[in-house]
Amino acid sequence: MMSEKENMSAGRLFNPFDAELVQDKAKAQDLLYQINRLHPSQQAEKTALFQQLLQIARDDFTIELPFRCEYGFNVRIGRNFYANYNCTMLDNAAISIGENVMIAPNVSLFTAAHPVDPDYRRRGIFALPITIGDNVWIGGNSVVMPDVTIGNNVVIGAGSVVTKDIPDNVITVGNPCKVLRRLNDNDKVYYFKERPFPAEFHSMIAEFLAAEQQSGANHEQ
Repeated sequence: MMSEKENMSAGRLFNPFDAELVQDKAKAQDLLYQINRLHPSQQAEKTALFQQLLQIARDDFTIELPFRCEYGFNVRIGRNFYANYNCTMLDNAAISIGENVMIAPNVSLFTAAHPVDPDYRRRGIFALPITIGDNVWIGGNSVVMPDVTIGNNVVIGAGSVVTKDIPDNVITVGNPCKVLRRLNDNDKVYYFKERPFPAEFHSMIAEFLAAEQQSGANHEQ
């Protein structure tokens, strides 16, 4: 017979008030209590506590406070992650986040959900994973729902509700979130509407990318 924690991991209905899960959640909430009450100058302490809470051993991430999650151990974060204020991750199932991902304020990632029928709803909840690729920007007040994969190089417009998979290299927006257009060469010319990047910005970007590639190569060695 599967435990409630195993049911949760398998995407089956589970009881969130199971003793083991309650204990796991209590550990996470204790760490969150400490994290969310740190002074802004206590950056080293914040990093160390997040490394205990989430699946992240590096220190190349920034998570502004307050931050909320359910268990923490189901959240895996790639290199150069940034989350702005009031990020919530209900990680009853796995939340996998790629490299160079930026999350704006008030973004929520929900892996947990309920059956629709009211009688069945009282018998438990279920959770399905969320996967976010590399180089993704999620705009403020957006919600990502269970069983969603967001591709690489994606922009999610502010206020979106993402209920279905999003392909690579697109700008999306809305409730439900839909593809607005694909990325194109103009996105390297204009940073906002008809406002062009300064000429020197292009060479700066080229130098930055070259340094980043070299750093990645040194890290692999």
